[in-house]
Amino acid sequence: MITATKDPENMQGDSTLNGEVEVVDLPSSIIVEEFITVRVLADRMGRSPIDLIKVLMQFGVMAPIDQTLDHDTAAIVAQELGIDVHWPTEQQEKILEEVVAEEDHRPKERVMIADIVAEERDKDLVERPPVVAVLGHVDHGKTTLLDRIRRANVVDSEAGGITQHTGAYQVEVKGQKITFLDTPGHEAFTAMRARGAQVTDIAILVVAADDGIMPQTREAISHARAAGVTIIVAINKTDRPNANINRVMEGLAAEELTPESWGGEIIAVPISALTGQGVDDLLENILVIAELAQYKANPKGKCVGTVIEGALDKFRGVTATLLVQNGTLRQGDSLVVGNTWGRLKAMFDYEGNPLKSAGPSTPVIVLGLNEVPAAGEVFKVVKNDKAARKLAAERQNQATTEPPPLRPTLEELFARVQGGETETLHFIIRADVQGTLEPIVQSLEQLSNDEINVKIMQAAIGDITESDVMLAEASEAIIIGFGVNTDKAALVRAEQSGVEIRQYSIIYQMIEDVELALAGMLDPIFEEVVVGHAEVRQMFRVRRGGLIAGCMVLDGVVKRHNGTRLIRNGEPIVTTTIETLKRFTEDVTEVRSGYECGINLAGVNTDLQEGDIIEVFEKQQVR
Repeated sequence: MITATKDPENMQGDSTLNGEVEVVDLPSSIIVEEFITVRVLADRMGRSPIDLIKVLMQFGVMAPIDQTLDHDTAAIVAQELGIDVHWPTEQQEKILEEVVAEEDHRPKERVMIADIVAEERDKDLVERPPVVAVLGHVDHGKTTLLDRIRRANVVDSEAGGITQHTGAYQVEVKGQKITFLDTPGHEAFTAMRARGAQVTDIAILVVAADDGIMPQTREAISHARAAGVTIIVAINKTDRPNANINRVMEGLAAEELTPESWGGEIIAVPISALTGQGVDDLLENILVIAELAQYKANPKGKCVGTVIEGALDKFRGVTATLLVQNGTLRQGDSLVVGNTWGRLKAMFDYEGNPLKSAGPSTPVIVLGLNEVPAAGEVFKVVKNDKAARKLAAERQNQATTEPPPLRPTLEELFARVQGGETETLHFIIRADVQGTLEPIVQSLEQLSNDEINVKIMQAAIGDITESDVMLAEASEAIIIGFGVNTDKAALVRAEQSGVEIRQYSIIYQMIEDVELALAGMLDPIFEEVVVGHAEVRQMFRVRRGGLIAGCMVLDGVVKRHNGTRLIRNGEPIVTTTIETLKRFTEDVTEVRSGYECGINLAGVNTDLQEGDIIEVFEKQQVR
């Protein structure tokens, strides 16, 4: 336990309700380990977190109450408030290191829940409730179905008060429990998979009988297939006069989801979420699938799970809905969630009833985390707060110092095929019109042979969206766009995650590229990438008649021998290269933004003016 000594001369008065002053002892010194949050540091110092935040602001550091500080920063803040900071003793540090070592923490690797469950001994595994996600097109009745299953109208109960939305619910059917995830849609469903959390066992695909298969229905099918989960189709709104179940069946068969009644393997249940017709049959089918699949976990093993959603409540602070997937979560446990950590102060079920523990497949609402976690983050219980703090801090440092892992390109995926690592190449196709989409899909599928299987994860009309990139992340797919644009959010996410997006406007070029990639024959292609701009501020002549432009680098970086475009009044004048680059009298190889330099452009001796812009570019290989 961290200790603090009291200084009788260091006192602070605190006004009470009756006007009297209560004298509170403040520590003269405290012990701080390598990392500590502002909140915890304030508690140890006996100060308000606001006092610490003010000191940090004086040093130009904008830190929230749950920000993690290193030991040196904490020492500076404490000194400003008249308190000494000491490192833990060797014995304390040794205990901390042993605890962390026992947890086998590896910041570079995320906890893979499936691996942990696989490591558990068979004799310790017991059956757990199935976890079910409800997906489908907007307004086809997903929320109404969940309301009917929970036998409570969430929409009505939330309308006049504080929202109690928890993101996960558990119901009991014929003495057996089923856990339902109420996620915003298939994007969130796949975001969890992209972070390494395989949460769902069964996906219910809701299709309206009066509407049929729609674009978001197809997307939901693609995401469920990519996750490798069992799909049950709920044909909703069968009570409406214009309901056409056969049309839905035809649409499902076209998507290769042939219902059992048509000789296929997909369970399709006609229901009315509004009246409750067929909902019991749907639940019974879920239990049948769960009985056949025998979903298991070890309630006595390592406790891990996934964040379903997180929020900041103005009354309760940080709240998070967690789904326990292995082990048993208990009140008072210390856990690490992504880059944050916490000690569970309280746990509740989805109805708000307090809990002391929760086993596998149980959703719980918890209080005690330091920061709001992201949906899909994996949590892991560790032995104590010290281990949790240190592991979270290392993960946070890892996230800020190392770039994200790059996704494989088409050529790298084919190399894996040749090496025997994989036999399937995944593609996501986006085209401008249906007449173009169909021949593209057919052409790619025809490339499959005995050695390589080309699989189309999703083929749709419209621009490339962030949802497409998320699906590509989770399934290691290549995105091909034909005559479409890529929205900004998708571009940003693709760049961050390394997903490859290929754009085409001619079909035979796209087919030829894929064929050449499969044959390992793609030649490299280079494109010009602008890396910086410099503004001409003054002209200098040198002895040998040359002309040096005194410049200020406005952005990026200027490198010697880079290609350049001389731009005047927004129009390019000449394209050339940088012959010499100087800082004062010294030759240099590069100059970065905010610094002055001297530039001599090859072949340009007289046609330079003050105010001209020198645009610097370099050729980078894109294939």
